[in-house]
Amino acid sequence: MEVNDQEIAVGLDIGTTKIVAMIGRYNEYGKTEVLGVGKSKSLGVHRGVVNNITQTIQSIQHAVEQAVADAGIEVKDVVVGIAGQHIRSLQHSDYITRENAEEVIGAQDIETLCNQVHKLVMLPGEEIIHVLPQEYKIDGQGEITEPIGMYGGRLEANFHVVVGQISSIRNIGRCIKSSGLELEGVTLEPLASAKAVLSQEEKEAGVALVDIGGGTSDLAIFKDGIIRHTAVIPFGGNVITEDIKEGCSIIEKQAELLKVKFGSAWPGENKENEIVSIPGLRGREPKEISLKNLSKIIHYRAVEIIEQIYLEIKNYGHEEQKKKLIAGIVITGGGAQLKHLKQLVEYVTGMDTRIGYPNEHLAGDSNKETTSPMYATAVGLVLNSLERKQQEKQERLEAELRRKHAENHQGVKSEDTGNIMNDSVKEEQIEGEQLEQTHQEEQEREVKASNIARKSIFEKWFDTLKDFLDKVE
Repeated sequence: MEVNDQEIAVGLDIGTTKIVAMIGRYNEYGKTEVLGVGKSKSLGVHRGVVNNITQTIQSIQHAVEQAVADAGIEVKDVVVGIAGQHIRSLQHSDYITRENAEEVIGAQDIETLCNQVHKLVMLPGEEIIHVLPQEYKIDGQGEITEPIGMYGGRLEANFHVVVGQISSIRNIGRCIKSSGLELEGVTLEPLASAKAVLSQEEKEAGVALVDIGGGTSDLAIFKDGIIRHTAVIPFGGNVITEDIKEGCSIIEKQAELLKVKFGSAWPGENKENEIVSIPGLRGREPKEISLKNLSKIIHYRAVEIIEQIYLEIKNYGHEEQKKKLIAGIVITGGGAQLKHLKQLVEYVTGMDTRIGYPNEHLAGDSNKETTSPMYATAVGLVLNSLERKQQEKQERLEAELRRKHAENHQGVKSEDTGNIMNDSVKEEQIEGEQLEQTHQEEQEREVKASNIARKSIFEKWFDTLKDFLDKVE
């Protein structure tokens, strides 16, 4: 199957329990079509952080091979999601004083301001990986979302700064390279999940996206269409499995099966006499487990995870009228499939809750499996990558159109006046054409510079990481 590299995107979600590789492209209606999905058991990742490179490489290769076989397409580049307990975020305000207040604010000014934030002193071993401008202020006038094109001397902004351990990020980069793939980009996982399951209306109204994975639960809070808060809570579905294993004295595989098949976050619905029998080990007697006790074990741990998440929502300031999250909570990720979890979240937090399925941007004929909440991050990574590729393609086309338009314009000009021009006029025209061409080249250079300036700080940081990995090789 021949497909242009520009048309496809590969998302790689490196999780604690599973690694998912997803290949997608836009169909003729502008919806995302999933061509192939590969899933493998994640070995060597603990709470979102790689702790065994060899095992992680094998798991990545296995997932990518499955996706390639499914889609029938060879892939080279992947976009990876980054999460883990080492990620933290903070709010920061900064400003620059412009030399000439009479000049229009441009992309260069915003880049200077963002670069200034990058100079913040972090804890040893930490590095800023995301600088997300929120609102701007120009000469004291606040609540400006787009300062480009305005006039002013003092440009100020509030930033949401995401910080992570650089060693953890480099280890992921090494795993990708050793798997025979190229790292196209890195995206913060809660942002990818948000892309897949949230609507623009929810982001405007105020919403908390909770992605409950195997090792961690990721939180992303949006209000007025802007990301306001991110956090990674080091608890996920695995701690519930661990509790079942300890509480019922069974092996992990059986505990996981019990949770998925019979587990419920609400103990009230199980009757005392509901019992499930589990085969004994190596000819031992079968073990009988009460479903009421099982749901009690799940309930207590689920309440603990929800309370941790709610604490982060309160830290953001949800209880203030201005910061209220009208759209409530959206839960996604593999943990969202736990029976009655939605009702428990509503009970603990008092906020409207829904389960987030990543089907809004996917083509209507998508496989039911790919629209499961457990694939939200992978879908979001593919969507982000496709969007970026389309934007780059659009910018190239615009530059090409401008060039052709300039050439045609010059051609028509010379044809109309060619017959009646004497030699000196011809010389003037050639000079004029050269000037126009120079002007055109300048314009293209400006467009290029503006596009470069628009490149997010995150992408620039990613280029630095790429150079580092190349040197290591």
